[in-house]
Amino acid sequence: MNNQKTVTGVILAGGLARRMNNQDKGLINYKGRPMVSYAIAALTAVADQSLINANRNKEQYEAFGLPVIADQTDSFDGPLAGVLTAMLYTDTDVLVVMPCDSPLIKAEHLQKLLATRAENDADVAVAFDGERLHPVFLAIKTSLKNSLQNYLTSGQRKLDRWLEQQKMVKADFSNEPEIFININTLTELSELEARGEPTA
Repeated sequence: MNNQKTVTGVILAGGLARRMNNQDKGLINYKGRPMVSYAIAALTAVADQSLINANRNKEQYEAFGLPVIADQTDSFDGPLAGVLTAMLYTDTDVLVVMPCDSPLIKAEHLQKLLATRAENDADVAVAFDGERLHPVFLAIKTSLKNSLQNYLTSGQRKLDRWLEQQKMVKADFSNEPEIFININTLTELSELEARGEPTA
């Protein structure tokens, strides 16, 4: 079976967004649309099914028409907890993962993650901008769920440390590092809106 046939898209919207006055980042508008809607558009173009990992505002996220799943714990354990929740929820072979607050990511970028993982027969492909990894942009085998569960159960949370223990390959986006801009503050939001192309 071609292991790219069944892919689940996962949008990570589970954080507390402390620097956004605890507003839910995925629900804040960027150019007139909630930020999560950009992630949904990119993922649904490359995945067979998609879901949102969110720990609050469940009803508002459900309005986008995708399943909304919360972490297994209520302690906001970070992105790995969301990835694990998605692994346990789905029966597909591969997840493609992105955060809710990176509106410049498009379907072709996610497709590159998936292709890089498959071509190298790696367990996980991680986005790389030429200087650093962006570990919340992943194409990852769901067969890693036991390893991930054990890592989290041991009290560890650091995403990059766990990824380094896997058969990992970098997907090279060094020709367009700006796509990974994520919006952590309301100031960053207004700056990005002002800089971007006007929408039609």
